[in-house]
Order: sequence, then C-alpha cells, then structure tokens
Amino acid sequence: MASAKHCALRYLLICIPTLALALDNSSQRASSSISPPTRSAYAPRSALSEGYYNPLSNGGSMLTIVDGTFPPGQGEPLNIIISGNSDEAVLKDQETDGGLRNYWLSFDYAGECLGQHAGSEQAANLGDGNGVLNETDEIRYDYNDPQLGTCTETIQGGGHFRYWSQNGPGANSGAVFMASSYELPLTDGHDIVSNGYNLGRDWIIGNITQTNILTFNLTNSSTYSGTTSYGGYTYSTSVKYVSGLLNNTSVGINHNLTVMTSTSNATDGLVAVLEVKITEKPANSAVFLIPFFGWQLPPLLPLLFVTVLPLFSL
Repeated sequence: MASAKHCALRYLLICIPTLALALDNSSQRASSSISPPTRSAYAPRSALSEGYYNPLSNGGSMLTIVDGTFPPGQGEPLNIIISGNSDEAVLKDQETDGGLRNYWLSFDYAGECLGQHAGSEQAANLGDGNGVLNETDEIRYDYNDPQLGTCTETIQGGGHFRYWSQNGPGANSGAVFMASSYELPLTDGHDIVSNGYNLGRDWIIGNITQTNILTFNLTNSSTYSGTTSYGGYTYSTSVKYVSGLLNNTSVGINHNLTVMTSTSNATDGLVAVLEVKITEKPANSAVFLIPFFGWQLPPLLPLLFVTVLPLFSL
C-alpha cells in the first residue's frame, strides 16, 4: 500500500504543471468575448525596410477593439511596435533563449500578478490576414520585483501594455504591436491617467533607454537608443518615433474625455518603433530553466486534498 501511495503522489506532482496550464488556458478562453479564428500555417516572415506592415493597408486598425465603451466603438492606440527586423529570438513569445518575455523583464515589465488576468480583454486586427484576435497577454510594470511586482501595479496602478504579433498569411512581418498606457489604481477602476497613452509609451521607452523622454517635445524624427539586460541576455534597442500610423486626435480613443489635456489630444499620433538586437548571451544559453508554476497551484489544492491525502488515511 505504501508503494501505491508514493506512486499516486509522484504521479500527481508530475501532472500538476500540465493540469495548471490546462486550467489557466481554459479560464482565459472562457473570459474572452471575441473568439480567435483557427490559425493555419503562416507564410514565411517577410523582410521589409520598416520592419512591419501598416495594418490600415489591409483592413486592419491601429486602435484596439474594446467591449462596452461609451460611446461604443472606441479603442486604444497601438503606440509601440517591435520591428520584425529585430533578432528572431527576441520576437519569440517565450522567456527562454532571450525571448520576448525575457526582453520585457530587462526593462522591468512582467506577466500579470500570480498569473491572474485583472483587466478586460481587448482585441486587434493587424491587417495580416488573421482578422480580429484577442490580446496575446497583458504585461505590467513590475516595480523592480519580477516575481510579485506586477501585483503592486495591479493594486497601485502604473504602466502596462497589451500585445499582438503580426504573423498572419497576409502580412507576416513578425513585428509585435503594443497598446501601452499608464493606469490609475484598482480602486479607481484602472482608468487611464491624464495623457496616459502617450506617457505609458514614453515611460517604457525611458526604461529601455535610461532617458527622461519629454513627451511634449517629441516629433517624428525623435530617436533614442539604450541597453538593457536580464537573465544573462543583453539587448541593444534603437527607437524611432514615426507618424502616419495613428492620428493626432481624441476622436475614437477610449477614455478620451479624461485622457486628453488642454494642450494635447488623447494620442499624439506618434508610434515608437523599436529594433532589438541581442548583444550578449549566457555562457551556456541552452541551460534548461524550470518554469515557475507557483501561481497556478492554488486552483489545484482541492484536487491535491481529494486525490492524495485519502491514500495516507488508508
């Protein structure tokens, strides 16, 4: 009997990460109000000078789709693009091997508090042939604490962004489009602060370049560069602000009445385009990193008590 107990315990512990991922994925699907289409094999990524395709050229939009706005149909600006001309590894949505999530961490942004999504889902159409897709994830400022700092952001407010990859068969640039802003505390409903879309963008660029970005002085010729590091990977980022993708307007922008100021529209019409290169890697960059599943365990505790503990009472 002791052997059976140990086998059952070991089996459950081995399965916990898989079960947790399944539960998390199913909860995300359940919370989504816009169902993504089934993806087919994508065309090879195309090299192009800008590093992205303009979504407006193929029926897309540079504004997100937000349910329940007043008036209806308002969206939030996609005001940062990570160019598809960045290193291939950086564009992969993973934390290992210097991927996108490791790059977020290098400038103090991380996944949501304990893996629990605290905001509403938004969607976007990047004009790449995938149609309307829900956000890939929401990333928050981590207050210099990669493990729990995004819990602070969820409560106190701060910088955050949603993101999508332009990788469909109609416009496969590989670029990552980000809708960034700076939000109020949870007690204020996470509304966006005054000028919060422009500031949310520029404080991210400030973190990357260690520069105080003066939002009101920006033009479509403004450029910056900087170096960030995390997990043994060092990233060199070149930034240029471009016009022509977004309008300089408050019309159609979510929360526009409170975000616009006496001297600026809710969005200034500028998009920060980033080209990211990995300049340093760990000595052994193939080392396997054990994923952190701690945030996924609480939903499984009842299963643990029901399945395992009765065996020890036999």
